[in-house]
Amino acid sequence: MSSLWPRIEPLLAGVEKPARYIGMERGSQAPEHRPGTVAWLLIYPDTYEIGLPNQGLQILYEILNERHDSVAERAYAPWLDLEGELRTRGIGLFSVDTHRAASDFDVLAFNLSAELVYTNVLNLIDLTGVPVRAVARSDEDPIVIAGGHCAFNPEPMADFVDAFVIGDGEEPVGEVSAVVAAWKRGGRVGGREAVLHDLATVPGVYVPSMYTVEYDGARLVGTTPRYPDVPQTVDKRTVADLADWPYPKNQLVPLIEVVHDRLNVEIFRGCTRGCRFCQAGMITRPVRERPVEQARNMVLDGLRRTGYDEVALTSLSSADFSGIDGLVSSLVNDSTGCPNVGVSLPSLRVDAFTVGLASEIQKVRRTGLTFAPEGGSWRIRQVINKLITEEDLYAAVDGAYSQGWRRVKLYFLVGLPTEMDEDTLGIAELARNVVEVGKRYTKQASATVSVGGFVPKAHTPFQWFGQNGIGELRRKVNLLRDELRRSPAKVRWHDPEATFVEGIVSRGDRRIGAVIERVWRAGGTFQEWSEHFRLDRWTTAMAEEGLDPDWYVTRHRTEDEVLPWDHITAGLHRDFLWQDFQAALAEHGLPDCRWTPCYDCGVCTDYAIEHVVASPVPPAGGSQGTGQDLSTGGSVPIVLGRTPAPIPAKVNDLVPSGSSEAVT
Repeated sequence: MSSLWPRIEPLLAGVEKPARYIGMERGSQAPEHRPGTVAWLLIYPDTYEIGLPNQGLQILYEILNERHDSVAERAYAPWLDLEGELRTRGIGLFSVDTHRAASDFDVLAFNLSAELVYTNVLNLIDLTGVPVRAVARSDEDPIVIAGGHCAFNPEPMADFVDAFVIGDGEEPVGEVSAVVAAWKRGGRVGGREAVLHDLATVPGVYVPSMYTVEYDGARLVGTTPRYPDVPQTVDKRTVADLADWPYPKNQLVPLIEVVHDRLNVEIFRGCTRGCRFCQAGMITRPVRERPVEQARNMVLDGLRRTGYDEVALTSLSSADFSGIDGLVSSLVNDSTGCPNVGVSLPSLRVDAFTVGLASEIQKVRRTGLTFAPEGGSWRIRQVINKLITEEDLYAAVDGAYSQGWRRVKLYFLVGLPTEMDEDTLGIAELARNVVEVGKRYTKQASATVSVGGFVPKAHTPFQWFGQNGIGELRRKVNLLRDELRRSPAKVRWHDPEATFVEGIVSRGDRRIGAVIERVWRAGGTFQEWSEHFRLDRWTTAMAEEGLDPDWYVTRHRTEDEVLPWDHITAGLHRDFLWQDFQAALAEHGLPDCRWTPCYDCGVCTDYAIEHVVASPVPPAGGSQGTGQDLSTGGSVPIVLGRTPAPIPAKVNDLVPSGSSEAVT
């Protein structure tokens, strides 16, 4: 394998941001490609600025390079200018570390963090010179692997990806490397079919070609394995103890400005809040905390090594970390290790944010504050199980404004199940009241309201719900804009057309793969970038494939319907999700299961994590409170005698997508 750098370097003077492609960042590696090792190219299917901070890619980059049987390099989607030059000159995709051709690697591994990057994945596979469709690849072609949250419904990409890793990747990447290495050492006996079969027997690895998909007209009948030793269902992989995986140890420091340009340290995984719309919270259960001292050391070591003066403590709900107050205080008050450190908590639960925490954060600098009430009324927040009250929100923003903040961001969803206009208008009322709270402290108080359209995702209680169409989402956004037109609260919103396409792709079956391919061949790359997104490409492709977009997007599913992702398991019992959906339609909220008897969702017992009841009753208002035991790190005995939470009687008829009807 030789470097393509002599051919690439002359092209960089004529492209935007050439530093995207040169590598040489602090923390980057130039691994030695030895005979017998498995060479991985870890590819983020978006630009360098978006992909470089991705922690999942950086973690796997280090783990694979620490192994004796593998090496790993990185690649990102080249922008249109460089891609055009590469295609004109017959140069393929390359790594940024040593500028080797992507086709020289054994494994091409993609991070799927958002559905609208799927056309980029096809484009990047094609740019390597590898056949886009898996069935056309030879024994000498790289194996194409994908992982990330979107892999929990792999079917839309099943025609293009050889194998998906479901769940946490730290452990299975080593097992995948071992399988590929053995196949290479053995002279690739049995060809590509043999190695894919062996990969399908690795726990947590789904190989689409090892399964047959059957339809009855428009409806999916089932997905069944082709061999007796291939599992009927693929269970996600879960790291039991984060303390065993203190990665990244050597975070990459970019040469140009990127999103989230700071040190990022993951403090825990999973969430027990049970927000019914949140796929990440459902599929990453159970909660696993990093030991406080390890988190602190990772921060201090990382700051010294990278030169950053800001750290983000990352998780799905950073303020829920049991040692958050002490960790933040120790960091901002450290005058010897890394003084003047700015601390940000990117994921803040309103009811877990305190004046004390606000006071500590602002000692060095006031980083951005975003709160996510998600719903505009208490009724709709009970439906989605976001059990925070108006008082919780006002107390949190009061704490922020009292400590010197002048602006907060509020995030909401529209198009939620059972949503009515008064729920949407409640967003405006909350925003106005937040500004009024701020005016107690400053005349410059303001708020930014960001509104996203709700997309029901796989493995959530709302996976059976039909989402709002484009027109209805647009009407709700306009309703909110009109209500806040003369308010200090400003409104931003996600394009309803992009939300609609996200629904097609995220809820699709294997037939959607042909649609994705048509959109890509029509020039539809970088679909997550508003200036490149075009709805007509998607609707035309759907029509050409004889598929009805509304059948995939706005149609409600029934309890007995086979869903495209039913053969992929996130540890959550299907009947638990259905019952929780019925509880949602009945406007019945369920408190955080750390405060209650077990709801029997299936995750803790199946993954040998102890369910600890911290208190006989949750704190008032759904607040985090004090005294909880979050010691879920590590493998501990299964606790029997689970007590399911009470679930109301089933609601037989689903609510139409429009905003004028409610469950009675």
